Amino acid sequence: MQKKANISLLLDTHVFIWLINGEQMLSSKAQKYISAVIKEEGEIAISAISLWEISMLYSRKRILLNQPCMQWLMHALQAPGICLAELTPEIAVDSCSLPNNFHSDPADRMIVATARMLDVPLMTCDKKILTYGLEGFVKCIEA
Repeated sequence: MQKKANISLLLDTHVFIWLINGEQMLSSKAQKYISAVIKEEGEIAISAISLWEISMLYSRKRILLNQPCMQWLMHALQAPGICLAELTPEIAVDSCSLPNNFHSDPADRMIVATARMLDVPLMTCDKKILTYGLEGFVKCIEA
C-alpha cells in the first residue's frame, strides 16, 4: 500500500474524539505534535473503522456528542488537517496477522494495521497499543 505523501500521523479513536471536542485530555506534548503536523501542512488521518467505533459508542450511550452522530462525524472530518484513511485489502489482511499475538479487539487491530500500512505513528493512550509499540510492531506516540 502506498502512503499518501502528506499523512504524518494516525489518531486512535479516543484521541480523535478529544481533539474534535476540544477536550483537555491530550498531553501538552501530544497537542504540540498535532499542531506541528498541521503547521507543516501534513494531514492527520483517522481510520475508517474509528467512524464505526464512534457510532457504536454513541448508539450504546458510552459517549456524548454535541449533535447527532452523523452530523458530528461529517463536521469532524471537515476539520483542518484531518483526512480519512480508508480500509484497504492490505489493512484488512494485516489486521488478521499482526505479529506477537496482538489482542483481539477488531477496531484496535484495524487501527494498528492502518498505522503500519501507512508507516506513520499512531497517537493513543491505549496501554495495550503503547506496549505493542514498545515491542517495535507499530510506531506510537502517547497522547
